[in-house]
Amino acid sequence: MEHSNLPDDDALYRALSARDARFDGRFFTGVTSTGIYCRPICRVRTPKRDNCLFFEHAAQAEQAGFRPCLRCRPELAPRDRHWSTEDAGDILIRQATALLDAPETWHTGADEPPLEQLAARLGVSARHIRRLFENRLGVSPLQYLQTRRLLAAKQMLADTDLPVSQVALAAGFSSLRRFNDAFVGRYGLNPTQLRRSRSLGLPKATRAPAEVRLSWRPPYRVQEVLRFFADRALPGLEAVDPVQQNLARTLRIAVRGTVACGWLQIRFLEDEHRIVLRVSEGLLPALPAVIDRVRVALDLDADPQAIDAVLHPDFPSCDGMRVPGAFDGFELAVRAVLGQQVTVAAARTLCGRLVERLGAPLADGPPGLQRLFPTPGAVADVDGKVLGEIGIVRQRQQAIRALGRAVADGCLVLDGRADPASTLKSLEALPGIGPWTAQYIAMRALRWPDAWPSGDVVLLQALGLRDLPATAARREAERIARRWQPWRSYAVIRTWASPSHFHLPEEIPHEHHS
Repeated sequence: MEHSNLPDDDALYRALSARDARFDGRFFTGVTSTGIYCRPICRVRTPKRDNCLFFEHAAQAEQAGFRPCLRCRPELAPRDRHWSTEDAGDILIRQATALLDAPETWHTGADEPPLEQLAARLGVSARHIRRLFENRLGVSPLQYLQTRRLLAAKQMLADTDLPVSQVALAAGFSSLRRFNDAFVGRYGLNPTQLRRSRSLGLPKATRAPAEVRLSWRPPYRVQEVLRFFADRALPGLEAVDPVQQNLARTLRIAVRGTVACGWLQIRFLEDEHRIVLRVSEGLLPALPAVIDRVRVALDLDADPQAIDAVLHPDFPSCDGMRVPGAFDGFELAVRAVLGQQVTVAAARTLCGRLVERLGAPLADGPPGLQRLFPTPGAVADVDGKVLGEIGIVRQRQQAIRALGRAVADGCLVLDGRADPASTLKSLEALPGIGPWTAQYIAMRALRWPDAWPSGDVVLLQALGLRDLPATAARREAERIARRWQPWRSYAVIRTWASPSHFHLPEEIPHEHHS
């Protein structure tokens, strides 16, 4: 490969020998004596150094002829997300792999979405995308996508009772025959051979919902993330217990033109650096998309080593803190608008009323999870009088209805596939949405790690800039924040969690400290 973000092979072997979870998902080890590739945390006996080949992505290991380990299960590893604001190739690769990772892009009516379609989304030629993948990753875009879909199918086969035909469809294959051919050709096993029983012989009616495991790279500040969600939890929609380290909520996801609705429950296993995710039957057809949403919402794929290396000097007690994301981008945007210039508690009250009035009931939800968040269409079409009765002022009414129309019409995409720069412009063009709200949405819904809600009161207070004129304070805050790029979103969330954690930089003029 022409380019790699990995340390040298000897350093990787030391991480493998130590089973260092901080490197989980950042590289995979192909063992030439077995033909298997593993995560660095695999509990099998460490192979000899001469038998190890190292790969940055699972697709590279599979392209080299290695099969995924059935013990450590590479599909459970955090995804690699190398961020750069300078190298154009790195930026383009990150955008392309993010699109190929998203299950919503797998279903195009064909087994391989045209390379031209991916290139068009990125604004470059198909030839340039192909050359960049081969030079930087050593695989083609379609080989990368095939690995992602097959690993998703492998996870569903292992952790659910879905029929193989439904697994094939959920993984983006247009037919069972094509899925079987791809699976056998890549892994040397028929899908049914890989499947393990979860039911233990129980009748189908008594089987538990699907239960999957997802890992993160330590450190991870579990309590802070759960407290953030708990402070904003909406009755009937969410239930969060930071003490027991549990989170549950309802969810609606559109897949292949149909809508899957249900509930999910998340249990954190902090000592094991993973979560256990249980999904109701109604969401099983969309399981890859559900898993993707959970990864995003909990920021499981962050690289704390890279982030903390930049932020630790100014936030020495906040290593491992993540940016809580969104389970649904439209929902997050509406909640951001209703939270403008009010307290978190007041915003929660307004959002709770909106869910109670416009949200559809969920018939099979467990106690405390009985409603879904309103659809974009429902919000776009609601009468202003109804919103007024809820307590939403006219300016906020216009903003959330405009959001609903833009998302329902497909003009606005609010997830990690969206381009932050163009989406920010589109958001600020809507009535009632200014730069702060747009940046907040970019930070949590678009997963942009370098969002910067300029003029935020808590940020200015922590930086000792509240006594300056507004324009001067913003300019000085932006100057200071350059040292945090490309992780300003993480600096923001650390400041919000506890402004006292922040250590004022020495170069700020003394008169700004008051």
